[in-house]
Amino acid sequence: MQAVQREIAEQLKVQPPFKDQADLEAEVARRVAFIQQCLLNSGLKTLVLGISGGVDSLTAGLLAQRAIRELRASSGDQGYRFIAVRLPYDVQFDEHEAQASMDFIEPDERHTVNIGPAVKSLANEVAAFEGHQAVTRDFVLGNTKARMRMVAQYTIAGAAHGLVIGTDHAAEAVMGFFTKFGDGACDLAPLSGLVKNQVRAIARYFGAPESLVEKIPTADLEDLSPGKPDEASHGVTYAEIDAFLHGQPVREEAFKIICNTYNKTHHKRVMPFAP
Repeated sequence: MQAVQREIAEQLKVQPPFKDQADLEAEVARRVAFIQQCLLNSGLKTLVLGISGGVDSLTAGLLAQRAIRELRASSGDQGYRFIAVRLPYDVQFDEHEAQASMDFIEPDERHTVNIGPAVKSLANEVAAFEGHQAVTRDFVLGNTKARMRMVAQYTIAGAAHGLVIGTDHAAEAVMGFFTKFGDGACDLAPLSGLVKNQVRAIARYFGAPESLVEKIPTADLEDLSPGKPDEASHGVTYAEIDAFLHGQPVREEAFKIICNTYNKTHHKRVMPFAP
């Protein structure tokens, strides 16, 4: 079991557990520098990130804002900007937590794009939905929401001459728990290789409220299952996923679920197939 865990962890470039506070701080500094280098390499000065209210976008936003502030301070160029975007589907049930994340991050700019009208308009034009059950339509449109959110972010980034930040990390990557060409599409992924408890640890390092750090993770994409916890979709807990990725013992059933899901979602983690 450990050999399989080790192989998957290597493929996902999983970072080892933080040994102490100094180790955590060094990792934060490394990732902030990574964001800065991506921006400098691109010749652009703006970062764009959708803020959902969950700890992943909160942590990515905190890293991005620090990167931008440091770039402004070191270069004297006030043109560097971080744009945080709210992307609700009409009215989001946990909007207060999304706004709390925004308030704590203190981005340079706040934008809001309601994706509801665009998603509904597209759904009304899709004849392929005819004859399908409501649950199938709901699941498909959940992925459409994720893709529409990324369309909005790239539209803003195009207008602002910037890069789009993604929030994928190792605990989501191993489960393929992202929408292909939706939240899985981005220009840089500063949380890559971290497990869930490391993402939370970084948010705590920045002093984020515990209510946001420990908020129950949910993609909240399905109208028929609003606020459905990620772990209910996974069939395993994030604690088990983290343990798996760090080579620690897990239940046999959890091991099977994670491995099977990882294999089934391989296509999400690679470039499009080509001859």
